[in-house]
Amino acid sequence: MAGIGHLQRTSRLCTKKEKDGNEQIVVLLFLGNKKKVSISYFSICCVRNLRPPFLFFIYFDENTILLLSIVIPAFNEASTIHLILTKIKQTQLIGGLGKEILIVDDCSIDQTQQAVARYQQENTNLTIRYFRNEVNRGKGFSLARGIREAVGDFVIVQDADLEYDPEEYNTLLKPMLYNNADVVYGSRFMGGNPHRILFFWHSIGNLFLTFLSNVATNLNLTDMETGYKLFKREIIQQISLKENRFGFEPEVTAKVARIKGIRIYEVGISYYGRTYEEGKKINWKDGLRAIYCIIKYNYFSKN
Repeated sequence: MAGIGHLQRTSRLCTKKEKDGNEQIVVLLFLGNKKKVSISYFSICCVRNLRPPFLFFIYFDENTILLLSIVIPAFNEASTIHLILTKIKQTQLIGGLGKEILIVDDCSIDQTQQAVARYQQENTNLTIRYFRNEVNRGKGFSLARGIREAVGDFVIVQDADLEYDPEEYNTLLKPMLYNNADVVYGSRFMGGNPHRILFFWHSIGNLFLTFLSNVATNLNLTDMETGYKLFKREIIQQISLKENRFGFEPEVTAKVARIKGIRIYEVGISYYGRTYEEGKKINWKDGLRAIYCIIKYNYFSKN
């Protein structure tokens, strides 16, 4: 489906009188050649604030711009949020993909909200949608909220810090644009990309959690805990996500693996990790929660 800006430039909203005197809202989207396609979630989102009943007439062109939704959970990231947004803005996506950025602020107590508002004012040509949790709910909750709000063809998770490089979106997108993949994981443990040398026991913990997850899912991932996961929107939005903190990774992996016929790929990425002094938040308790989630969502809870 087309990007937001493309739809706004090519859509027309009107009403028509029915025989019974009631008005129906009609949305006409003319995208190049008049090839009719089915109603999409995206088109509904574009006018979801209007009251029913609706009629949708959608015309689609093979050259219509595709859209990448970038979901950023943020908590006290005032010092780095503008840097990651600039990196995203500067990244040129293959295939001419458009971008929408969804920032979910997990009730930050620093100046994150003001930093985002300032960036929006200075970069009006970049689609940034900002959401704020009324109370602190955790990274997983923020991710689930952002995913629900996404309207792009593809959805990727991006941390608000600088540990992952948006320039590598294209590396993850290639298997999907070639129609080989439904889900792509970016692995920190494969390929020849640069990796900051940090904590030995964190690496062992990640490999151990990936091993436990693979045993349960019968996948052969090298990095289940990676922060870079790319999904087709219709895949990730059909999954009910329950974990509020860092349990998102094992939960979504377990639930994706159960989808019949799912095609999961893995590509090597860079990793520019942070120390705790630089703002890293995950700790050993989250590792224990990950083990719990692997057991829970693979063997007991199927929802």
